[in-house]
Amino acid sequence: MASHLRLAAVTPRRERSSHPARPIRVVLADDHAVVRRNLRLLLDREEDVKVVAEAADLSTVVHHVHGQLPHVLVLDLQMPNGSSIETIRRLRDQVPSTEIVVLTMEESPLFAQQALDAGAVGFVLKDRADTELPLAVRLAVIGDEFISPRVAVGLDALRRAVTGDGLSPRETEVLRLIALGHTSAEIAGKLHLSRRTVETHRAHVHRKLGMGTRAELVRYALDRHLIAV
Repeated sequence: MASHLRLAAVTPRRERSSHPARPIRVVLADDHAVVRRNLRLLLDREEDVKVVAEAADLSTVVHHVHGQLPHVLVLDLQMPNGSSIETIRRLRDQVPSTEIVVLTMEESPLFAQQALDAGAVGFVLKDRADTELPLAVRLAVIGDEFISPRVAVGLDALRRAVTGDGLSPRETEVLRLIALGHTSAEIAGKLHLSRRTVETHRAHVHRKLGMGTRAELVRYALDRHLIAV
């Protein structure tokens, strides 16, 4: 639904088809067994989808993708034994016939941008998986993107702010979280950064925008639709 949200070129995909293979073969990756079971039950209810393997860590993900050559990999953004983003990038290069849908609790448009840049074709929020994941899988297998609507709005705003105001993607996300009222410590936790790094980004935001108060940043964020009223 959001093909215009592609933020960087990736390895060319196989030729698109309006008639995807049936069944759609899926490798399901999440480090929580209960979550995997529920997701498998969800996908197994779909007549045109077949879960062919499950993985609880990134090394097993890579093994199953190379061994099973699935049409789609559904991958949790936070997995043990490495970086999910780097694994996406690696698999896009090594197994370009497998499309990747990220499944996550992270609503940050910055994380969505990173996943898309790495080569993911879908970004689905876990609390919307029951309605959005089957659609994302079906779109992925024909090369079309799906971004959860709650993230897509922020992602568009992030891109506009980055291209129009001189802020980096990280600085724009820090700005958004400041405007939402989060402290530096809370921002550090959300973005997996040190508090010192967050303070550096805050200083850059204030300097680049020429704004000294949080109220000014809130107004700026509202004007650019980084946050909602």
